Amino acid sequence: MAEVIVEIVGLKDSECGPFPCDETRSCGLETCHPSNNLLEAINALRKELLAEYGDRVVVKTTLIDEGMPEDVRCIIEEHQPPIPIILVNDRLTPIGRISLNLIKEEIESVLENP
Repeated sequence: MAEVIVEIVGLKDSECGPFPCDETRSCGLETCHPSNNLLEAINALRKELLAEYGDRVVVKTTLIDEGMPEDVRCIIEEHQPPIPIILVNDRLTPIGRISLNLIKEEIESVLENP
């Protein structure tokens, strides 16, 4: 069973973050470049995290185009986070974009302090 669940909440046709996808690859992902597409970035993230953590980490995608889960609605009402919303074990993170290194920091924090 996974120790960490990374949930990415966004819109089907949204971008992976507020910054343009460019050659600097500050997000740490390569295979989704230059799409700037949320779903492609999630797939690239999933692949990288699987390679690093195996089944200890699961990446879940929640698209809110046609409906919004109540827990996500509460998070949006309370915090107004930018999309994509990054949740780690149901906890809102301050990341606001698909970033391999920043998400790995959140994962490591959970793994070190269960």
